[in-house]
Amino acid sequence: MTYKRFYVLVEGKDDERFFKRVITPLLEKQYDFVDIYKYSQAKDKKIRGFINSIQCMKAKYVYITDNDCVKCYKTQVKSVLDKHDCIDVNDIVVVIQEIESWYLAGLDKLSCKKLGIKDCVSTIDVTKEDFDRLKPKKFDSRTDFMQEVLKYFDIDTGKHKNASFKYFLNTFCG
Repeated sequence: MTYKRFYVLVEGKDDERFFKRVITPLLEKQYDFVDIYKYSQAKDKKIRGFINSIQCMKAKYVYITDNDCVKCYKTQVKSVLDKHDCIDVNDIVVVIQEIESWYLAGLDKLSCKKLGIKDCVSTIDVTKEDFDRLKPKKFDSRTDFMQEVLKYFDIDTGKHKNASFKYFLNTFCG
């Protein structure tokens, strides 16, 4: 039996928190080893080396990037490929708009009510700034709010509220 590895390359700590809590348990059902790598502070050369080593091991990986309000997700994909030509285009997932949209996608009406925030039918247009404006004053920090949101997160609700989240799950989590 082959030892199956999966690596998730994420931008920063908010992405890492989300993937550890929501995605890693799903991936661990299919893979023997799942690791999350934060690339925002790493030099491009180090990222390329890491991706090359993953490819040499014949392991699977996904490179997660935010859309960051770019008009077309293809422009964001091209930007990643221009920077890291070793990445396969099929291994890039663009979070639309930003990871905060995925956090909110998993909240149903009851969860929103418990958290004291407005329910969103779709989170596809949610940015960091939108997320920050939603944070109730009862939370000491943005991180506290994010951790609380994850306690209520429902994957099926998330699939209905954010198409890029649904795409990720269908493509990488079977």
